[in-house]
Amino acid sequence: MSTLTRDDIQIGIDGNKWIIKKRSKTGVTFRVPIFAIAERIIKKYKNHPLVQKEGKLLPVPSNQKMNAYLKEVAVVCGLRKTLTTHLARHTFATTVTLANNIPMETVSKLLGHTKIQTTQIYAKVLETKLSDDMETLRKKLG
Repeated sequence: MSTLTRDDIQIGIDGNKWIIKKRSKTGVTFRVPIFAIAERIIKKYKNHPLVQKEGKLLPVPSNQKMNAYLKEVAVVCGLRKTLTTHLARHTFATTVTLANNIPMETVSKLLGHTKIQTTQIYAKVLETKLSDDMETLRKKLG
């Protein structure tokens, strides 16, 4: 997030805005659609001094500072779980995508994984997904 710039926003083959960039860790190109809520956030911060000065898409603090802020949020909300940017990525992979029937291959691409086996680690967490899939099969087979 901290390296994103306006140049990383492109129009995809569907005519919608996407973030298209290469991951620094793997060099793999990733494509993430920009949903309406994300567009509103980008618009909200377009005149922020750090965005203007550094040419970034959003005024994102360092990962360390972001994790410190997330810990404060957890305390204020009375959460016992330690919130981190890594946990957010894990939640996106499991709760947001896989639990909403986004195919494993798509999630793998969104996460920038070079091997599907890496993404499958996230799927192991989803026993409810397994149960839901079997319920769907049960209904189809009678």
